[in-house]
Amino acid sequence: MRIHYTRRFIGLAGLLAAGIAQAGTVSDFFDEFLKARAEGRTSTIVGIDNDTLLLNRDDGFYTSGMSLGQASTLRGTDGAATYGWRIAQELYTASDIKLPPAQFGPPDHPYAGWLYGGIFKEIHRNDGTSLRYGLDLGCLGPCAGGRWTQTNFHRVIDQPLPQGWSKQVRNEAGIVLHGEITPVRWRVGNAFDLAPTIQGRLGNIFTDLGIGLTARAGNLNLLPQQPALYGFLRTDVRAVGYNATLQGGLFSKDNPHTVDPKRVVGEVEAGVVWTGQNFGARLGLVRRSNEIRDLPDSQGAQNFLRLQISYTP
Repeated sequence: MRIHYTRRFIGLAGLLAAGIAQAGTVSDFFDEFLKARAEGRTSTIVGIDNDTLLLNRDDGFYTSGMSLGQASTLRGTDGAATYGWRIAQELYTASDIKLPPAQFGPPDHPYAGWLYGGIFKEIHRNDGTSLRYGLDLGCLGPCAGGRWTQTNFHRVIDQPLPQGWSKQVRNEAGIVLHGEITPVRWRVGNAFDLAPTIQGRLGNIFTDLGIGLTARAGNLNLLPQQPALYGFLRTDVRAVGYNATLQGGLFSKDNPHTVDPKRVVGEVEAGVVWTGQNFGARLGLVRRSNEIRDLPDSQGAQNFLRLQISYTP
């Protein structure tokens, strides 16, 4: 089975890398990146995903995501180009973090940490269409520091300490290519629009392909850093090829606890976005469907809050 995935990964990675290469060389990318930082406006962005923010003391599955990055946007006559970087950590645990290692196993979620950094480019056009692609490099397993992060965070907020990190997936270096395209945007006046998206990830940590639809209502923007205040509803569904947080690293062996993923996973997010002259914020409530094949849907569905804050000098 892993040989099958390895061959598929190598083949798809070659195709995607060739497609990205057509957009320009690595040298061109960094030249444009430096130009955007020198001549454009740079935003510093902090992101948090966490089920604890719902204040219901539930803690499990995808339990935390933290990110820090910068995005430099350079305006042009046809739209804007954004170049950026990010570092992030994602934490995944069993459904009940109070269970000791001997008392949980399949079909419960294994413990897993994914620590990574990456670069990306976005192209935004004046008609609201866009393209984004990037590359993340990182580490899955104990090297990601998930045990330290969650244990110390729970001490600070006075919540139960996780018991199962000794049974997390094994170490593996990871690479993930990702992309997203918004091919069209339908507008109804100046206060409502609807946009479909196609997105995908390819790598030994995540491989999936999805489609989505986002509706926005309010004071809308079409380009990054433009003033805005609107509510949104986003839905998407993705076909899952590989998920190392459930299955262990594609190339690692002897993982103590792994499960099979569901091949189709859906997600709904409702929230609000505000962008001012120097500050911005995005707050969303996310409902994600069950990701584990042998776990009942009633037990595997999860809710978490997504918060993002930006500052642009």
